[in-house]
Amino acid sequence: MSQLTALVPGSWTFDPAHSEVAFTVRHAGISKVRGTFGEVDAQLRVADPVEGSTLTATVQMASIDTKNADRDGHVRSADFFDVEQYPTMTFRSTAVAFEDEEGTITGELTIKDVTRTVELAAEFNGVVVDAFGVTRAGFSAGTTISRKDFGITWNAAMEAGGVLVSDKVAITLDVAFTAPQDDPEETVEGQEAITAGA
Repeated sequence: MSQLTALVPGSWTFDPAHSEVAFTVRHAGISKVRGTFGEVDAQLRVADPVEGSTLTATVQMASIDTKNADRDGHVRSADFFDVEQYPTMTFRSTAVAFEDEEGTITGELTIKDVTRTVELAAEFNGVVVDAFGVTRAGFSAGTTISRKDFGITWNAAMEAGGVLVSDKVAITLDVAFTAPQDDPEETVEGQEAITAGA
């Protein structure tokens, strides 16, 4: 029996302390630059059957971290994300399909006010009750997008040929949620305990 049956219907709470939204882009054709976004919010509403579930997410683009302050500043600028004018990236699911623990989440990804349909190859990592008695669920997902599709076209030609930054960007998500609670205070206390015990 699929572990998906352990997902209790209702609104699951996003756990940013144990989640990561990351990306990888090829640099100069020979290496890869990796980065994460530190400020992410998401809402997962689980339905029965699970195919009726919905996922929405908002990423604060200024929270990018590639472990290089100069590069981060450039990516925040109008050459790339233009975070002053377009502060967020959003995702809204339109279809969910799972077979056992693997599936596809289709949705609308919006970057710089440009919206494209993307498909996330998703994996359900299971449900557990942690050391604090909180029921938790984990998911992994990923997709590859063309940054040109979202109007992010800056580049620089290299002397030997080719360009500095690839068009393709791989996006990966490892996210955790906590189960719906009858008592809102219990949810808050549980989240505080999780953060303290991280």
